Amino acid sequence: MEEQHKKILQRNRINLVTVMDPLVLYEPLFEKGVFTMDMIDTIKSSGTRRDQARQLVLDLETRGNRAFPLFLESLRESGQQGLIETLLRAPPVPTAVRPVVQPLPISSPMDVNKQKRPDKSSSPRLSVLLLYPRIYRNNKSNNPTAPEKEYFKPRPEGRTRRDSLQQSYKMDSSPCGYCLIINNADFEPQSELSNRKGSNIDSEKLERRFLALNFTVEVKTNLKQRQIRHELSALSKKDHSQYDCCVVIMLSHGTEVNHSRFPGAVYGTDGSHITVQDITTLFNGKNCPSLQGKPKLFFIQACGGDERDIGFDASPEETGPSVGGQDDQTDAITTSSSSESLSITDEVDARTSLPTPSDILVSYSTFPGFVSWRDTKAGSWYIETLDRILEENAATHDLATMLMMVNNEVSQNSAKGMYKQMPGSFNFLRKLLYFQTSP
Repeated sequence: MEEQHKKILQRNRINLVTVMDPLVLYEPLFEKGVFTMDMIDTIKSSGTRRDQARQLVLDLETRGNRAFPLFLESLRESGQQGLIETLLRAPPVPTAVRPVVQPLPISSPMDVNKQKRPDKSSSPRLSVLLLYPRIYRNNKSNNPTAPEKEYFKPRPEGRTRRDSLQQSYKMDSSPCGYCLIINNADFEPQSELSNRKGSNIDSEKLERRFLALNFTVEVKTNLKQRQIRHELSALSKKDHSQYDCCVVIMLSHGTEVNHSRFPGAVYGTDGSHITVQDITTLFNGKNCPSLQGKPKLFFIQACGGDERDIGFDASPEETGPSVGGQDDQTDAITTSSSSESLSITDEVDARTSLPTPSDILVSYSTFPGFVSWRDTKAGSWYIETLDRILEENAATHDLATMLMMVNNEVSQNSAKGMYKQMPGSFNFLRKLLYFQTSP
């Protein structure tokens, strides 16, 4: 697709996701050759109407130069003429309004620190003086209105980000790095672990998300513990010299284990587990020298224990509307066979002091000791929220800030009308991390 058409879709994405009806677009887009039937089935499996609309727009950007006009034609045939007018409407061109600053009188210098704040009727020249006293008080040039250079440094080019003056990781290689997703959804009968309905939805969302963030993504499904170790070891032995980052995502059941660094473990489909500590160790400076000084990110969708959090009373200002329903399941396996009510839950552990390995971030779907909830139709709370937050904020926010957004939103969900969940992370990154995004 041509770059100008991509920008039109990106500029109007929120409106398209809110208004567009994707169900009536599938047939014309298939007949016109924009999407294959497999691609349409994948879009349909992404979830709600909004999720399908969002994914349709994202996938549309990856199609050929004819995709955009054919999309407009499909909108017209499906009776969505209003969206066509919105897409073709030229964006407003902002006009800069520069204030006129008058020279200040040189005589009768005033002690600015003793002046009261002027009211609306005060002189604009006095307002400028009070707002920027050091510009004029410290000015030693012959021109009394010339500001000091340090107050007018040009804004660096590129996208505007919060905390843009702080140091951030280099994240401009193409591709940015490897992303390995291990998705264990179906477990062997002898493992005595239940199948994880909805996990494939999580996997597909994250695959698309990290492809959009310019990672080379590889997905491995239903691996035994030995196979998990093999895939992780193979990734750690790759040459990462030309890349800036590495991502590992684990979607599975979990359990509590003894540890000295990172808490928790995840299960293979055979019922044997691998600890999060062992996973991260494979990628440290000794075992993976080509990743030294580079961010290594681990996202763990599994339970942190067998406790179910019912939350506490909070003021309305601190909480939003609860989300969740009867299709919610947990991602934990209880360590006690006497608790039949927890027989379908996953876990992780935690509770000792941590060292400070640099350039590693481990993000957990739940607080250590508690279960992690997963909707059998829409995927896990944590992954669904993480995917959306990355989509909406990766262009302007750093990873740590976005994970805080995830924490806040997931904490407001409720399973079966009463159970809560609180994600968290162990962040040993030394700098801010901003992902690559399309302009």
